[in-house]
Amino acid sequence: MAKILFIVSGATYWVLKDGTRYATGYWAEEFAMPYKKITEAGHEVTVATPGGVTPNVDMMSLRPSMAGGEDGALELEEIIRSAEVMRRPLALSQVRLEDYDAVYLPGGHGPMADLAYDADVGRLLTAQLASGKPLAIVCHAPSAMLATRIHGESPFGGYDVTCFTNDEEEAVGLASRAPWLLETEIQDKVGVNFSRGPIWEPYQVQDRNLITGQNPHSSSVLADRLLEVLK
Repeated sequence: MAKILFIVSGATYWVLKDGTRYATGYWAEEFAMPYKKITEAGHEVTVATPGGVTPNVDMMSLRPSMAGGEDGALELEEIIRSAEVMRRPLALSQVRLEDYDAVYLPGGHGPMADLAYDADVGRLLTAQLASGKPLAIVCHAPSAMLATRIHGESPFGGYDVTCFTNDEEEAVGLASRAPWLLETEIQDKVGVNFSRGPIWEPYQVQDRNLITGQNPHSSSVLADRLLEVLK
């Protein structure tokens, strides 16, 4: 049995370019589907958040239109409701990486509000990357790589990476309102080698021990790859 650390945003809103608060959190599918696959495979999940706050699900991600219909939304709700680990997260400052076999970060716009600026996230991602143990990051969660920079340099520089694209941000109507765009920012400020697939299609990239996924539908294939690596 492996132990997997889920680093989850604790944000409840994201401040847009005009100063308004946009309600957000973690994206349901990106937590629920990997959690289901990993726990059903017999592995143990621990959740950690900034300050140990209880993570907040982005309610938009539970709409049937976003969750593959009514049944899909109900399944996601049930998985989240049954996940006791989400109600008693560790604080990131308390995490001992040596206790875990892999680290996974689900997205949603929440990480753009907190993980991108969190010193503990920066420290943990830097150490996990250096350890050679699996590090899987999906959708908006690669924004956490921004927190790994020291004097403008990140250990993720030069890695092959994907993330939620500018076109996808445009499609959800937030590109013009966002204070910054993730695809642009991680190329300009982290120095990653970015690639992508069609919008809304599953797409993942693996470079050494780093596995990244483009969008919510990539979280299941990311979980499958993580399970293969852990065998």
